[in-house]
Amino acid sequence: MKFIFASDTFKGTLTCEDTIKLLTKAACEVFGDVECVGIPVADGGEGTVEAVLSAQGGERIDVNVHGPLMDEVRAYYGRTSDGHVVMEMASASGLTLIDKNRRNLLLTTTYGTGEMIKDALDRGYTDISIAIGGSATNDGGMGCLTALGVKFLDEHGNVLEGKGENLEKVKDIDVSGLHHGLSKAIITVMCDVTNPLCGVNGATRVYGPQKGATKDIIERLEAGMENYRDVIIRETGINPDEIAGSGAAGGLGTALFVFCGGRMKSGIDTVLDLVDFDKRIVGADYIITGEGCADCQSCYGKVMQGIGLRAKKQGIPVIGLCGQVKEGAEKLYDYGITKLLQTSFENVPLEEIMRHAEEYYYRGAVRMFEMIKGN
Repeated sequence: MKFIFASDTFKGTLTCEDTIKLLTKAACEVFGDVECVGIPVADGGEGTVEAVLSAQGGERIDVNVHGPLMDEVRAYYGRTSDGHVVMEMASASGLTLIDKNRRNLLLTTTYGTGEMIKDALDRGYTDISIAIGGSATNDGGMGCLTALGVKFLDEHGNVLEGKGENLEKVKDIDVSGLHHGLSKAIITVMCDVTNPLCGVNGATRVYGPQKGATKDIIERLEAGMENYRDVIIRETGINPDEIAGSGAAGGLGTALFVFCGGRMKSGIDTVLDLVDFDKRIVGADYIITGEGCADCQSCYGKVMQGIGLRAKKQGIPVIGLCGQVKEGAEKLYDYGITKLLQTSFENVPLEEIMRHAEEYYYRGAVRMFEMIKGN
């Protein structure tokens, strides 16, 4: 019997490595001599770098960059043993880097993300994947591009800082200084949203409120983003609003696609490719995956959906062992998940589950393996 263990993080309680250890212990208790293979995974959000390095080997590279408000922060990215670079923009420009009382989308910038990319390019790396979730920004990626050598000019030819309040002032874009390394680089943008840059479903109106923007600030930023879009169309012939995901990370998706040649790709698919998932599951009898709470959102670029689809191609049954299974989770059955199980019993309060997450998960795993053994 061969098991593959590849669960998402149970936010606030169990890491993917924790679930691998607990599943291995439970499988050995029930089956005795059994082959257990753990594959750390992530969906392109928090934990992506660690998951890829854990699975592939390599090194974490720390770098000092400017944070969302241009204060110095210690960001990081990973380089796998075969030279592939994987980054999380949130490490340099993430919302968690700013106290709630300091959040202001007019002032935040992706400059540090650009510095992180520049560091990798300066080291000669040419294969770069970057996850762009969790941003604190709405600058259209101007800050990132500024760090990479692009100049944004106002009507008087003055160079603008790359932050949200300057979107409305952009009249010209000078790309003559764009980092030469980008011409040889393959940039993969891990993005699981399809929002355009502007409009009712765009970067500002959908995600601005989540980042603390008031109604007045949203209106100003939207007008600025429309101006930025129009300049891009005039200078490049590309309309960002026709690109799925261009509004991701406050418009960073636009910057990476239009100016850096980035290719948009699902976060979980990128991670599964990086860890050689398809090859490593060959011959498996079962794959065990899961997340803290399975619901209708689990089918939108999340770990279980991605793993289910890959396993389905090889005819391998997949069990989702989750902290909770809520309404809408049954949609996962359309994506290769063959059974969903809950680690806790019905009516157990969430606080209780989280407080004793390890114990509940282990007991749930034992019950699951006993069920498998009995079939």
